Amino acid sequence: MKKERQVLVIFPHPDDEAFGVSGTISMHTSQGTPVTYACLTLGEMGRNLGNPPFATRESLPQIRKQELLKAAEVMGIQDLRMLGFRDKTIEFEKEDKMIALVLDLINELNPSLIITFYPGHAVHPDHDATGRAVIKAVEQLEVSQRPTVHCLAFSNNHQDEIGEADVIINIQPYANQKIAAMRAHISQTAWMLKDMEPKWANGDPEAMAWLQTERFWTYQF
Repeated sequence: MKKERQVLVIFPHPDDEAFGVSGTISMHTSQGTPVTYACLTLGEMGRNLGNPPFATRESLPQIRKQELLKAAEVMGIQDLRMLGFRDKTIEFEKEDKMIALVLDLINELNPSLIITFYPGHAVHPDHDATGRAVIKAVEQLEVSQRPTVHCLAFSNNHQDEIGEADVIINIQPYANQKIAAMRAHISQTAWMLKDMEPKWANGDPEAMAWLQTERFWTYQF
């Protein structure tokens, strides 16, 4: 892939980046590309408290903050923005406010690539609201000034509506960073890792494909 000028990642929750883009982020940082991660919340309403539980409702925000810092370090992110919104409320924020926030980031950073969720195809209301704000912000820019936007999509019917992913990145050289990013968010990922790690060890094809490739949809404005 071409070397980007600047990558801007915008997601609502800590660990959103680990599941779908941590290999890609690690690839960009290894190339010397600056990556800014704007994480809207601390995911303080997350259902998981560790396995076995080690967090409480009161301690979870601080734990998830530290997990996010660790994951950013693993991926080589030097510009992590924790924007302080409350978890599970992004869908209720005024749209103009969210669009303005994204535009401020774009104007500051001048990214050549933005990574976010595909609105309407990302399952969680906070995911969809975040992606929608990004798309509407980019739509306000002159066509010649618009960065490329790569979206994650995983709703049940997304391929029927938006087709197959058009960007498939081989992240095999960065698989260890992806695993480490997942482990960094252990309060949320312990259950998944317990299931996935034996499959990786045994070379399960589906599990290895998830570990070695990341897929994106280029948003067509």
